[in-house]
Amino acid sequence: MTDQGLGPDQIDELARRAQAGDRDALETLLAAVRPRALNVCRGVLPHLPDAEDACQDALINVAAKIGSWNGRGRFTTWLHVVAMNSARSTYRRMKRQATPHDPTEHAAIERPDPRTTSVIAGTRLDLLEAMETIERDHPQFVEPLLLRDVYGLSYEEIARQVGAPLGTVKAQIHHGRKLARPLLRGGE
Repeated sequence: MTDQGLGPDQIDELARRAQAGDRDALETLLAAVRPRALNVCRGVLPHLPDAEDACQDALINVAAKIGSWNGRGRFTTWLHVVAMNSARSTYRRMKRQATPHDPTEHAAIERPDPRTTSVIAGTRLDLLEAMETIERDHPQFVEPLLLRDVYGLSYEEIARQVGAPLGTVKAQIHHGRKLARPLLRGGE
């Protein structure tokens, strides 16, 4: 996948130049990776305006924290994590701001839309709730699990991104899945 016609090596080079303080490179980089960041955010937040808010936060974080990209893996892998974390933060913020539902109302139960349904959960909300629960007691499992099962990154890419040995990452994903199964769709 290319970003605005730029290949992975060109994206990495722009990121290195941006780290070195090149403002033009940073602006070009942000414009080039915005579609990718938006796609990651839409993976968590299917409502486009919410995903766009999360994407904007992700790009602000990229600009502010580009120095924390260590250059060992692809910049786009690091971007994936930043965007995913921004989307999850947006979801948490929206959840806190939500008004309580009136239990006396009997709204029709809607079936999940297959275009917005997670592969490993009944809905994206099921998945986000499960990740929130797991994160409270086992935060080390959440990021590798989401990167593998939601975003489809390879085990090797995840290991580079989180800075852990490949075997550790595989074990974290395995244990994360074991913790997630009973939380998804009521343990069915």
